This record gives sequence, structure tokens and C-alpha cells, in this order.
Amino acid sequence: MLNKKNYKFTLVDMAVVLVLIAAISFFFSRMGSLLDYKWEWELIPGYFLFKDPVTGTFRANMLLTGFFTTIRLSIWATVLGFILGTISGVMGAKGSFTQRFVSRLYVETVRNIPSLVLVILFYYFVSSQFLDVLRLDLWLRNQSDVVQGVVEFLLAGPSRINAFVSAVAALAIYEGAYISELVRGGINGIARGQWEAAWSVGLSRNKTFLLVILPQAFRRVAFPLAGQFISTIKDSAIVSVISIQELTFQGMELMAATFLTFEIWITITLLYFILTFSLSRTVAILEKKFSW
Repeated sequence: MLNKKNYKFTLVDMAVVLVLIAAISFFFSRMGSLLDYKWEWELIPGYFLFKDPVTGTFRANMLLTGFFTTIRLSIWATVLGFILGTISGVMGAKGSFTQRFVSRLYVETVRNIPSLVLVILFYYFVSSQFLDVLRLDLWLRNQSDVVQGVVEFLLAGPSRINAFVSAVAALAIYEGAYISELVRGGINGIARGQWEAAWSVGLSRNKTFLLVILPQAFRRVAFPLAGQFISTIKDSAIVSVISIQELTFQGMELMAATFLTFEIWITITLLYFILTFSLSRTVAILEKKFSW
């Protein structure tokens, strides 16, 4: 492990920093000279918040609403993916032959299909049929303003609820395949002696699994699961192809309307980086503090 007290800033480190600074400076200078690009960074804050001319209050604009939509989408996809992945992982680790076969079929099928293809297939050929039958959007429109406000805060409004649920389901299926492997590996990593010790005190096989094995397995894979949540945030950008108004989609809409190509995409890159890097550092700190 790196000892910060003994770490020295070497000439190689200085060279790396200088090369990085030079590369960034070269990029911005080329944009200004070769493409004759006029930077307009002063316009970017207005796409986060704008002042309502009627009420005089500040409201979230496209980038901020897209940022929050990405967070909501990632949380719901992770929760559902965790449930699906846990069920599949348990089936793959301790289920019958049929259950193990179904688990492997699910994992191998999803992991060997590009996520973009999965989202499109699920949206156009699967979920649209079920959601049309459920008429979720029609039900939501018939609810009170309070109910609609709560659902819009947690999920999406009546006009976008079907697409949002479809995107969550597709992402959950995709992420669940990777979570399944984490859970299966965690369960199989528990020593046989743990089973025998639980049986020796009179616990049944089911109680042993639920009370002894599964908690230890989740403890082993807790931090990899947190890393999978970070991966879900990045993977959520693919649902922009089905017009989910998350961060990437809002960025493309703004770019098409304003032609602020580099400002918009650099801003979006920084937003993704801030969100994922802060979470990854938090996970690293917790992992170091609660390492077992």
C-alpha cells in the first residue's frame, strides 16, 4: 500500500503533469485557431437554472433536469437489478439443475448482447406491448395533482412514464446479469465449514442459507455491488436512444439547438465525472474503513 508520508514528487511525476497540461492547452488552442471556434461558456449556467418570468423564481433547466433524471434512472435500475441479480445469483449457486440452467442462460444471453441493442429490443418489441396493456400513463393522468407530482418526482410525468419504466426495466435486466455473477461468486466463496457449523447447532438448510450464508455473501460483495451502481450511472446514457430525457439526451437536444458543441459535451462529461468519481471515492473510503 502507498505510504503518503514517504511519497515524493519525482521528476517523472512532474513530466506527466506537464504533458497533461500541455495536451489540454493544445486542445483549446487548436479549437480556437484551426476551427475558429468561439467559446461561449457564459451561456452554460443558464441551461442549469433559469428565472421564471411569471413567478420570478429560479427553476431547473435542461441540464439540471437531465442530471436528476439520470440519478433517478440509475437508482431504480440498480434496485431492480439487485433484486433480479440476487434471485438469479442464488439460483445459479444453490438451485436445482433447472434453476442453474435458467440463471446461466439469462446471464450469458444478456452479457453477450450489446446494451444498446438490448434497450432497443426491450423498448420496441417487449415493454411497449405490456405497458400499452397496463395503460400506466392513462392511470397517472386520472390521478390528483399531488399523486402526479410525487410520481413525477420519483419516476416521471404522465407523458414520459411509459418510456421511463421501459428504460428502467431494460437497464435492470442488463445490470442484473452482472450482479447475478457477483452474488453467485459471493455465495460460492463461503467455506463449507460455515454450513456444517450452522447444521451442528440445529439450523435447517434453508435457515442456514438465509441467516448464515447469504449475509456473509452480501458482505463479501458489498463494495463490488457499489461499483456496479457507478457502472449503471454510466450505462444509463444508452437510454437516450429511446428519448429518455436524461443527461446525455438533454445534451444532444441543447447541442442541436445552440450549436455549443464543445461547451455542452465538456459540461456533460464533467457532470458524469463529478457524480461517478465522488461515488467511487466514497466507496473506496468506506471499503478501507470497513475492510474485513
